[in-house]
Amino acid sequence: MNSAVQAPELIPRRALWVGAAALAATLLAAGAFHRSGKGAPAADAPVLAQRRLQFTDLPDGGIAIVDAASGSTLDTLRGEHGFLRGTLRALVRERRQRGLTQQDALLLSARADGRLVLSDPATGAHIDLRSFGPANAAAFARWLPSQGARP
Repeated sequence: MNSAVQAPELIPRRALWVGAAALAATLLAAGAFHRSGKGAPAADAPVLAQRRLQFTDLPDGGIAIVDAASGSTLDTLRGEHGFLRGTLRALVRERRQRGLTQQDALLLSARADGRLVLSDPATGAHIDLRSFGPANAAAFARWLPSQGARP
């Protein structure tokens, strides 16, 4: 008498085939979208407004935002401001890794393609602020000259 018991499948074969087909379709769609160039922002989109900013930590834990060209304080922030602090930390970390000073100004630019970019000319690093949502982008956009102004 053959009493061998067959173990049940942990994952049915049909589910594996469906999952593999879905993964293949996703990869093909992503590849086609990438090749189309529709998802890539234009690197050379004209600048609509731009300002060089310095962010200085204050003794009370606040942050002073200074226009690097004029030396005038644009704003003083107190409290959490988590997105702003996190964004600045990312750029400062890049500077520290390269042994650069933290006193150099960052460049905030509004581009014709809708991007709002905070970049560090010292390292070449840049962050597309709009990709984090309109409220987070607005935290920086308020320090730009009017959108019609040229840099």
